[in-house]
Amino acid sequence: MITWEDFEKVEIRVGTIIDVQDFPEARRPAYKIKVDLGDNGIKKSSAQVTALYKKEEILGKQVLCVCNFPAKQIGSYMSEVLVTGFYNENNEVVLSTVERSVPNGSLMR
Repeated sequence: MITWEDFEKVEIRVGTIIDVQDFPEARRPAYKIKVDLGDNGIKKSSAQVTALYKKEEILGKQVLCVCNFPAKQIGSYMSEVLVTGFYNENNEVVLSTVERSVPNGSLMR
């Protein structure tokens, strides 16, 4: 079990996907994406969501991102935030989104 204070350390913010590119050199199929996190800037991430989403389907989608992990090198790409999701019954990633639009950069409460 974790404490409430532990949970509060995780900075989960909402952002809008503003750019999606193929990532052919990734070991597992993925996209290179850019997420607009409002006042927190535009951040890069890699998302292994190619099984369920075409590039144009996720463009403009608001997603939940963990913003206070250190940047991570993924092949030739530096991922700055973790875009969250859940595995479905076929082991495919379903993106975590918001039910209604909220301002980019909003912090999960």
